[in-house]
Amino acid sequence: MKEAEAKFNKTQVEQAERGSILDANGVPIVTNTASYDLFAVVSPEASEGTKQKLHVSDPNRTATILSKYINMPKKDILNKLKMKKPDGSPYYQVEFGAVGKNLSHSQMQKIADEELPGINFTETTQRFYPNGMFASNIIGFSQRTENEGIVEIVGKSGLEKTFNKELSGENGEVNFSKDKWGYIFPGTEKMITPPKDGDNIYLTLDKTIQNILESEVSKVDAEYKPKSIVAVVADPKTGKILASTQRPTFNSQKNEGMNTSWLNRLTETTIEPGSTMKAFTLATAIEKGVWDPNATFMSGQYTVGGRTIRDANQVGWGRISYLEAIQRSSNVGMANLLERIGDENFLNSIAKFGFGEKTGIDLPGEATGKILDQYKINTVTTTYGQGSTVTPIQLIQAFSAIANNGEMMKPYVINKIVDPNTGKVLKNNKPEAVGQPISAETAKEVRDILATTITSPKGTARNFASQEYEVSGKTGTAQIPNNKGGYDWGKGKFLYSFIGMAPQKDPQLVMYVAVEKPNLKGTEYGSEPVSKIFNAVMESSLKYMNVETDMSQVPQKEPIDSYLGEKTTDIVKELTGQKYEPIVVGSEGKITDQFPKKGSVVLEKGKILLKTKGAVILPDFKGWSLRDVLKYKELSGINMKVVGDGYVSKQSVPAGVTLKKNDAVQITLKTPKEQYSKKK
Repeated sequence: MKEAEAKFNKTQVEQAERGSILDANGVPIVTNTASYDLFAVVSPEASEGTKQKLHVSDPNRTATILSKYINMPKKDILNKLKMKKPDGSPYYQVEFGAVGKNLSHSQMQKIADEELPGINFTETTQRFYPNGMFASNIIGFSQRTENEGIVEIVGKSGLEKTFNKELSGENGEVNFSKDKWGYIFPGTEKMITPPKDGDNIYLTLDKTIQNILESEVSKVDAEYKPKSIVAVVADPKTGKILASTQRPTFNSQKNEGMNTSWLNRLTETTIEPGSTMKAFTLATAIEKGVWDPNATFMSGQYTVGGRTIRDANQVGWGRISYLEAIQRSSNVGMANLLERIGDENFLNSIAKFGFGEKTGIDLPGEATGKILDQYKINTVTTTYGQGSTVTPIQLIQAFSAIANNGEMMKPYVINKIVDPNTGKVLKNNKPEAVGQPISAETAKEVRDILATTITSPKGTARNFASQEYEVSGKTGTAQIPNNKGGYDWGKGKFLYSFIGMAPQKDPQLVMYVAVEKPNLKGTEYGSEPVSKIFNAVMESSLKYMNVETDMSQVPQKEPIDSYLGEKTTDIVKELTGQKYEPIVVGSEGKITDQFPKKGSVVLEKGKILLKTKGAVILPDFKGWSLRDVLKYKELSGINMKVVGDGYVSKQSVPAGVTLKKNDAVQITLKTPKEQYSKKK
């Protein structure tokens, strides 16, 4: 009886829909889409007893047409269609390997429209990553697997793997009885267990800020071809990770770079942080009441336990103050500061900042890092970020205390998990304070001091000055251990980094960027590629968030002179050497007008427009603000139509063109959100 039941009772699996992954605003990052697998029925048996041709009756024509739509040569397709079993008998049907799988609906439809006998498709579901290379090392990827005829999507890395059970849901089933010909017995009731679709995961990532970050990191990656890049943007008041990316990375949608780097550098790899660690040494000194910015020490070198450490320039700057030590990023200054702090106090403070312990972020495989303290030299080198190791996410967590008035926030990337079947919120993460390593007063003083690394003429972070916001932060240049037991040395052989926040008085964002071994040009420093990422992302993100600009504090530069009547080439050379961006409006003669006027203070890399006589040669306006475009229009007198708001994204006439009298130019501006957000 049981054998009979087994023979006639059938079960059909009803597959659950895998849950989606969405950004903080509910915009899909990962969804599901229908895909199609191509197969060909090649046995004439399929057409027997019918008036239709249900098999491939013309292999040559079929191979010719299919080769237009799948990435397989005609001869290989033809071989597939004529393939035989080991015993010489024909197959009933054949498949075409990877090139015939996961076809899109449009690809399938084009082939179907050819009406090729014997060419068929099976519909299935595949994971759809509409943004391609987008926070890939956080999100991870999944693969389609088949087990006993049931096709499933299984997470293989990142959140796709960690939350595979929640995303997968539970399959349902239909039980019914069939006769030997496959027909359902009359009066048979189907026993249906409906599927339970997988949960939807909402992240803290903001798609717009993530797109901004991906774009700027890709530019630097293409220009400098470094060994690696890691960058992360966070909200210091909540601990939310708003964007994170790295290079190398992978593109799950295109199946590109899948073997380059699955590890998430944000959490799974450790680094010697270099001088970014000095921010926490400074904070410790202030908190312990031993910080005296005007006290002095002899820079250059410091000997401890028979070993000598040196400043980056090897010789120092003579006797300097501790404030200047922070601005110049003096290793010897930190060693002297440790004498005031005391080893035990310093190590206890570093532990309170969370170093040496996992942050507990909701991402897989988090590394711990290690604070070395076996010998005195270990503690000394830790004050300036060598020897001991940390993770980028530990730096972000620790820096949140400085940005958030002493309260340190636990980082997280999962906002909430929702059951789509009921709408019930299964998990709802909230901001969580994990300590207060310093007081609010100390945090404010640290922010003020770190801002001088950008505004002071002696500061190592002058490249990070913003045109719109007050920035506070610390550069890092860390030696990288090699496989010979030492460290690499030489131009471009370091890990160059910056950890910063803005606006300084009330930071809304903190950001860490590290670029490993970039190919620097002859006159470039390691901060160049790092600042290109940080500056663009920080400014654009704050503007997207509608954070008010505030430039009451500017780099300490002398007001600019009047250049009227001066030779253009001389002034351009002079201003370029002073790290301004001179823009010549005209083509001949001496300077007749300028913007800004004499006495104005201009930030480094700020534009100074120089009006001359002669035809106007159009510059590249990409990234210009509306204010600068309107001033250029006024000085040049050209027929310029300005459309939109924000920053220039397009110009109707390319850069380098010499304009004639009646030529018109349209300049299109877009806000950061418009420039970096993509249509769904």
